[in-house]
Amino acid sequence: ALPFVTARYADDRPAALRGALGSQSGIVAHCGTGSFLAAQYEGDIRLAGGWGPVLGDEGSAQVVGRRLLWLTLQCVDGFRSPTELTNAVLSKFGGAPEIVSFAASANPHEMGALAPMVTDAAADDDPSAQFLLKEAATLVAHGIRQIGWKPGLAICLTGGIAPFYGPYLPDDMQADIRPHEADPIDGALALAADLARESAP
Repeated sequence: ALPFVTARYADDRPAALRGALGSQSGIVAHCGTGSFLAAQYEGDIRLAGGWGPVLGDEGSAQVVGRRLLWLTLQCVDGFRSPTELTNAVLSKFGGAPEIVSFAASANPHEMGALAPMVTDAAADDDPSAQFLLKEAATLVAHGIRQIGWKPGLAICLTGGIAPFYGPYLPDDMQADIRPHEADPIDGALALAADLARESAP
C-alpha cells in the first residue's frame, strides 16, 4: 500500500543498533520495558533476545519490577531481611495479597513502571535495590559476552534502565561503555539511505 518502488522490512533492533553505533563496531544492550542485544563487527550484524516477557527480556524494566515484587514477598516470608525499598513496596500495594493480585494481571508496562523504585533506592544504597540491579546486570553481562564482546569493543547501554547497570558490570566491560551516537529513528533513516544507494541504477 506504500508508494515505494523498493522497500525493506525489519524489526526495531537493526535500527537501534545503527543509531547507537553508527558504522563503528560494538555491542548494544538495550533494556527498556523489554530487552535485546545486538552486535556489529566489520559489517556483520548479530541479534539476540527480544523474545518478550514470557520467554525472554532478561534485564528489562518489567523483569526488574517483577523481581522486586518477588523479593518483597521473600521478606514477608522471613527469608530475607526487609529494607526501605521492600517496605515501600508493601506500603504502596497495601500488603502481600494485593501484590499477588496486581502481579496476576499486570502487563509488562505496569511491571516496568516499578523499576524506578529500584533505581532510586539503589542510589540511596538500599541493599535490596542493589541486589536486583546486580542480578540484572549479571544477566546482561553474560549476554554481552555471548554475542561476541571482547575487551576494547564498544558497549552502548540503551533504554530506560540499562544505563543503571553500568556500575554493576565487570570492570573490563565498564571500561568499554560508550554513549550512543543517535536514536533508533536516526538509525532507521541511515538504513533507508543505505538501501537507496544499493537500489540506485
